[in-house]
Amino acid sequence: MYSQKVMEHFMNPRNVGSLDEANGVGEVGNAVCGDIMHIEIEVEDNIIQDIKFKTFGCAAAIATSSMVTEMVKGKTLEEAERITNRTVAEALDGLPPIKMHCSNLAADALHEAIKDYMARQEKS
Repeated sequence: MYSQKVMEHFMNPRNVGSLDEANGVGEVGNAVCGDIMHIEIEVEDNIIQDIKFKTFGCAAAIATSSMVTEMVKGKTLEEAERITNRTVAEALDGLPPIKMHCSNLAADALHEAIKDYMARQEKS
């Protein structure tokens, strides 16, 4: 049902936790399945220096959260904004159709964290 990459990221998720210096936070959820994703980013000079997540959800939700953090660490905000549910699923060698919404949540949480970062910069 799940690819080897999905299982690897589920069993050994990368970048779990919180950031002391987070300057962007995104949180999204799906009321139907109950998954909640919380992503924190630390941005310096337009580059995502660090990223952490906390996810309450199924194996696919945890795996997609982990994969998103791996995909964007060290990338510019513009590169990170181009991450989509499809690119997350492809990076994990696919997801079952019934679990594709999980990749939406991971990408959406990332985009919300970037949006929060941008809003904080405008206030400074």
